[in-house]
Amino acid sequence: MVEIAPSPGVSLNEKEKAGLERTGSGHASSVEGDVRASRGAEFDAERQKLAEGEAAFHQLGWKRLTVVLIVTAVALGSLSLPAAFSALGMILGVIISVSMGLLAMYCSYVVGQVKVKYPHIAHYTDAGRMMFGKWGYIIMTFMFVLQLTFTTASHVLTGAIMFGNLTNNGACTVVFAVVSGILLFLLAIPPTFSEMAILGYIDFVSIIGAIGITIIATGIQSANADGGLAAVTWSAYPREGLTLHEGFIAVTNIVFAYSYSLCQFSFMDEMHTPSDYPRAIFTLGIFEIFLYTLTGALIFVFVGHDVQAPALLSAGPTMSKVAFGVALPVIYISGSINTVVCARYIHGKWFKDSVIRYVNTPMGWITWIGVDAAITLVAFIVAEAIPFFSPLLAICAAIFLSGFTFYFPAIMWFMFIKEGKWTPWNIMLGVLNVVAFIVGMIILGLGTYSAVKDIMIRYETGSVGSSFGCAPLA
Repeated sequence: MVEIAPSPGVSLNEKEKAGLERTGSGHASSVEGDVRASRGAEFDAERQKLAEGEAAFHQLGWKRLTVVLIVTAVALGSLSLPAAFSALGMILGVIISVSMGLLAMYCSYVVGQVKVKYPHIAHYTDAGRMMFGKWGYIIMTFMFVLQLTFTTASHVLTGAIMFGNLTNNGACTVVFAVVSGILLFLLAIPPTFSEMAILGYIDFVSIIGAIGITIIATGIQSANADGGLAAVTWSAYPREGLTLHEGFIAVTNIVFAYSYSLCQFSFMDEMHTPSDYPRAIFTLGIFEIFLYTLTGALIFVFVGHDVQAPALLSAGPTMSKVAFGVALPVIYISGSINTVVCARYIHGKWFKDSVIRYVNTPMGWITWIGVDAAITLVAFIVAEAIPFFSPLLAICAAIFLSGFTFYFPAIMWFMFIKEGKWTPWNIMLGVLNVVAFIVGMIILGLGTYSAVKDIMIRYETGSVGSSFGCAPLA
């Protein structure tokens, strides 16, 4: 919280005193009074802007926190889960979906505990400084900014795929990517998360609608096919011939669908009552587990091993267009909130000692829009310039999100949350955090290996695209 000092007596600087001397003693008193009044008015105006900014940046309640977490967590990537179930089989798919959802929910709860105990932590990078010092802060900043920018870039490509599907690839893919970038930029202009939460309600309806349409369309399509639902080739067990890297890519698709802790410190820093966060975490966690498991299982049963990623591409030519159209808000709102989090971090650090950071002055808005535009431009260039961007995003997710979601919260529990002796309760929580740490390390190792292997296979098979190419992405 910013402390606003009471108005001090306004003193004159040397330049102003010299000007008064040149006016002559007869008018010195009145001119000095005018200068003091002018500077006092400027101080009062700035103080008012500070108060307004502080109030605007602390309006988030637990319900809106739930909404912005949903916007961050539940995007079109959730429709890649049926393909993951196809690789892993129904039994393993359900087990991983439920268990990873519960573990991610607990780790998110730990992140909230740390924020409540140490209110000065505004972003994950501040927790990095507390854990590992100066170098921890530097490395965490790199991870934080890069992951958020790359996630925005993934939405640039997802939007290009969507426009290509809706128009039957009626224009160069780069054109669609430019349009996606512009939409992401415009939606990232609101500077507070409470404002983004308003867009989040639209986002929520959008993703539920897209998933619902896909489930219903694939179900009807399968029921009307020869042999009906009984002819669908789904399996309870992993797909025959499944390799290690293919299987683990499927696992990471499920795991990273639950990776919302990255932005949690940033969101909670805007809450007016941070201690209310458990309501949001448990609401989101239970909702996600239910949605992801049901989506993955039902669409896999309806489509079988031929299911595509995202699954709405399996809904048929017409219904996939309908689903993409309904999903349009979620593609851009979920993408833009990553830009807002990244911009809030950069803008807040650059102007940490100025009222500009509250984005309620002309200079505040100019610099804020500039930072937003720069992040979106970098995201567009990265997405279009790297021909194997999707596997590269998987590498970053394996390296970064494994920490932000699992092993960093586990480390923080041991360093900052555990209190007292090793009672049975502390032992149980200690074991749970060790499990979270191990899971994070496995994802870091095997996830990185699987993504690198995928890039190598793409080059071997010649399926790598070209930079700024016009070819359809899906």
